[in-house]
Amino acid sequence: MKSKINALVTGASRGIGRATAIELSKRGYALAVHYGKNKAEAENTLSMLHGEGHFICKADFGKVEEIDHLFYQLDQHFDEIHVVVNNAGVAIEHPLEMASNDWLEQFQKTVEVNLFGAALVCHHSLKRMKATKYGTIVNVTSRGAYRSEPKMPGYAASKAGLNSLTQSLAKAAGEYGVSVVAVAPGFVETDMCKQLLNDEELESVKGQSPLNRIAQPEEVAKLIGFLCESDSKHLSGAVVDINGASYFR
Repeated sequence: MKSKINALVTGASRGIGRATAIELSKRGYALAVHYGKNKAEAENTLSMLHGEGHFICKADFGKVEEIDHLFYQLDQHFDEIHVVVNNAGVAIEHPLEMASNDWLEQFQKTVEVNLFGAALVCHHSLKRMKATKYGTIVNVTSRGAYRSEPKMPGYAASKAGLNSLTQSLAKAAGEYGVSVVAVAPGFVETDMCKQLLNDEELESVKGQSPLNRIAQPEEVAKLIGFLCESDSKHLSGAVVDINGASYFR
């Protein structure tokens, strides 16, 4: 067990990412708080963290060179990287009624960030973790990978791909003492959820769970925090559902 854990949380300016950064800071981790566009909200997250040694960092996950630079920044701040929570993502509607070129453009944007960007973050992280023979990656996916997303097929496809990537990397990295695991939430009360659902749709989604509600970001963050701990290593390769019994696979 390391005396000080250094962690990157992507998409940490709001929602699950923010709640996860706060949760990990309570556990004594030093945090790199990643954001894509909203620096002010990332700074708000930074102000909510416990302890010290935290900083913010920016990268557009649709651009390879910005992800490369993100890890350059991490190398300047941290001597090692121990935990990565791959949470950044986009949900862009692109129903079949769209013109083919427009549909494909939105599909590609979604997959570039949610899968290709996340994959490159994993690759950079694993190179560093392999060298130190220590680390955990938690990929935040979605129940949408299993139950379908008719208006956002790229979202469902990207999250299904990230689940599969998680399991492949868990096999590849295990011999180096590195675990890779995925968390698949259902709907969570975040800004993204509010953008996707109107009031009537939200009530319908709540009714999918016998708990008659959707998750809070803090509930997902507590699960992620548990998975980041060194005594959770044997969960490597798992895709852990957290959806209030709204969907079974």
